[in-house]
Formats: sequence, C-alpha cells, structure tokens
Amino acid sequence: MIIVLKPEATEEDIEHLVDRLRSLGLKSQITKGEERTVVGVIGDERVLQGQPLTVFPGVESVTPILAPWKLVSREFRPHDSVIDVSGIQIGGSRITVMAGPCAVEKLEITVGIAQEVAKAGATILRGGAYKPRSSPYSFQGLGQEGLSFLAEARKQTKLPVVSEILDARDIGYFLEHADIIQIGARNMQNFELLKEVGAYDKPVLLKRGLSATIKEFLLSAEYVMSRGNRNVMLCERGIRTFETQYRNTLDLAAVPTLKEMSHLPVIVDPSHATGNWKLVAPMAKAAIAAGADGLLIEVHSNPECALCDGEESLKPNRFQALMGDLKKIAQAVGREL
Repeated sequence: MIIVLKPEATEEDIEHLVDRLRSLGLKSQITKGEERTVVGVIGDERVLQGQPLTVFPGVESVTPILAPWKLVSREFRPHDSVIDVSGIQIGGSRITVMAGPCAVEKLEITVGIAQEVAKAGATILRGGAYKPRSSPYSFQGLGQEGLSFLAEARKQTKLPVVSEILDARDIGYFLEHADIIQIGARNMQNFELLKEVGAYDKPVLLKRGLSATIKEFLLSAEYVMSRGNRNVMLCERGIRTFETQYRNTLDLAAVPTLKEMSHLPVIVDPSHATGNWKLVAPMAKAAIAAGADGLLIEVHSNPECALCDGEESLKPNRFQALMGDLKKIAQAVGREL
C-alpha cells in the first residue's frame, strides 16, 4: 500500500501516521520527494480493512499495491531509481560499465587489469575474491586477501569495487573493502544473506538465479529492500534452458520487462550469460539497445592462464574496442557512456 501525503503535511502528521501503522504490526518506508512524501506500508495489509487512513491529518490518498513485491514496484516509485556509488550514478542517462577479472589472482595482475579497464572507460572494477564453484576442486578464490587486492586496485585507479559475498559472517570485510556487494545467482534465494545485506546502506548488485522467474527475482530484491536498504540493482546474467551451445541463455526480454515492473536499475552480464568471449560483444551491444543501465564484463590480460572463466574473458584491447562500439549504440538510444 502507498500513502501519499499532502504537500503541507508536517513531521508530526507523518509520525502520527507511522505510529498508527506500527501499532497494527506494519512497517513503514518513507520517501520524501520535492513536492510529496510517500509512505510505503509493509506487512499484512488485511489489518487495514476498515481503517479510515484518509482521515489522518496530512493524508492525500491511499493506493493498494497489487503486486506481491511492494518497495521494488513501479507503483511504489514511478520514477527510475538512481544509485550513487562513490559519485557514480547508476540508473540515470549514463550507462555504467563494470569490468575486471572473474577471480582476483595476484595483486599485480589485479592492479594491471584495473588500470586497463579504467583507461578504456570502465567506471567500476569487478572482481571475485570468493568464488562459488560447482566443483569443490576448482579455484575458490583468495578470500579476504583478494578483497585487500581489490582495495589496493581501487586506491591506485580510483575505481569503486564490486565483489560477491557468500557468507553473512564476512559482511564486515565487504563493508570495508567493497563499494557494491554482489549477491550471486546461486544465492539469489539465500534469504538470510539477503536480509543481512539489507540491513546496511551499501549498494547491492543482485544477480538473477540460474532458473529464477522474474517474480522470484523481484521478490528477492524485496527481501533486501524490506530491511531498509534501497540501493539495489538487478542483474540479468542468463538463465538455464535446454540449449547447450552456450553457458546460459541471456534473457534480453527481461531487461525491458524489469524496467516496466520495477524502478530499480538493470545491469546485464553478457560474460556469464554466454560463457564465450566471442559472444560477449554482440550481447553487450544488444543489452544496451534493450535498455540496460549497465554492463558487467569480464576482462583478463591473459585469459589462457586465468584461474577462472578465461574462456569468457575479453582481452584489454578487445574490451577497449567494444567500449568504442558501445558509445555509438548508447547515443543511438539516447544514452551516454
């Protein structure tokens, strides 16, 4: 439910309304705009049946939200959300490119790749310190040491860092060393982890699960936002289908669908979606044309020796060429890069 307040509503009016909602066992999310204040009501709205909320001082209108996700929905916030990450605006007119190695390896390799992607025009460094692998014998990442390498690369290049968290017990390290906390596809429905990252204001990049529906995806985002963290980005990274020619099937239709159903920024990961570096560029271009607010691209200086996903990583020169092509496509759809 959305409660829209009148322009002249006072802080006392808001507090009185919130107190009443709290007494009914409901939570409130308050959004203050330039002209109106909106109160999002979270909880079992059946307790509001027969409650004359429109008679409360300062209340202009009351609108129920029919979708099972409330804070994520366009009904709650008609305008696109723009998330600030260390001065970089994600979700506005400028498209954001996050690039870097799939897995953090040596410090000098990480810093070198960071310098290359920054030179090419990327504005955020991606890198995995913790790697959830299908096989227990595959490289699992450097853990805390990897996060420290990313922090050093950030220091030298000024690029904010996005990295994936696997365990809620590591939240302190991510709050210190990462600028965006990534929730990977395998943890999209790890509800305790979602609630944990939702308790902080640190931006969250939520990846769609391997076989998750759009509804399940949005409800997972709702878990994060229901705890108070409104800095959530949605990432389409391909879903599992019957096709075996490539790693996953990139659901490009999800981009405009999510943009229609939600106000949150939508990012596309063409690297994990395809599993083949030759397909990364065309899918990245298609994602921008479809309306994506950003891209998550794997880049490695020596993919042949990469400890993780070298087959889907672009070399720096190919990434630089792609960035040039993406600028043209961004301009064609009225965006910037």
